Amino acid sequence: MPTASYVVIAIYIAFALVELARTHLFAKPEQTRDDAVVEVVSTIAVPVVIQPLILLTVDALMSHYAPQLRGALANLNVLAAILLFLVLDDMTQYWWHRASHSTHWLYNLHRAHHDGRYMSVRLVYRNNLFYYAMMPGIWLSGLLVYLGLGWVYAGYLIGKMAVIIGAHSDVAWDRPLYRIKALAPVMWLVERTISTPATHHAHHGRHADDPAVNYKGNYGNLLFFWDVLFGTAKITRTYPKSYGVENLAPSGFGQQLVWPLVPENKRLPDEAPAETAPASA
Repeated sequence: MPTASYVVIAIYIAFALVELARTHLFAKPEQTRDDAVVEVVSTIAVPVVIQPLILLTVDALMSHYAPQLRGALANLNVLAAILLFLVLDDMTQYWWHRASHSTHWLYNLHRAHHDGRYMSVRLVYRNNLFYYAMMPGIWLSGLLVYLGLGWVYAGYLIGKMAVIIGAHSDVAWDRPLYRIKALAPVMWLVERTISTPATHHAHHGRHADDPAVNYKGNYGNLLFFWDVLFGTAKITRTYPKSYGVENLAPSGFGQQLVWPLVPENKRLPDEAPAETAPASA
């Protein structure tokens, strides 16, 4: 396992331990047995199986069709290399995420991430397995690694995952910093640059009429700057009253993990079967 993976695991465990001590990591509000199944499977499958398999597949394909390009960017300036990852990985993930909230079949691949009615590091990798297998940014990152930027990818991945893990935790690191007046200019810049708990929790809010919720926005993963740039940002420095999605039929762990292999449930509680899926929040 690469050194970067150990560092990401250490960061994940550190945030998990804080949650364990302060907000009951394994006893979140409204959690269900299906939540545990989805989170355990996806948290193991994504970083251990899916992401490495994509990188190996890209390497095999490029080795066969373009062997002369291996290491072609190895001497690229580090800042330029980081910019490439920010655009080809993080920005494409922003658009993939945004499209997933606009297209029904893509939303079915992503809704597992929002079915949890709580915030936690447990949600970081929680998604349909096909959602990650098809994510353009991972494939493009594999291409950049083949071109010789694996050394940059390691550091980039550590920084990105630290931001994402922190943004999902229900122990919000930004909350106490907002209370320090001297840090106001710094936090103004930070919250417009990277995803923070306040901006990302807004994306997970359950009710559209909650002023702190921006379910159809705040899509950024590492950089919140993409939301600022493309007009989907909402910054309130507050946190939603509740989390999850409204107006959707419940989904079991099979649908959440491997739809379309498991059919979509279209029946709202106490209602007759619907002919079409209800609109998402």
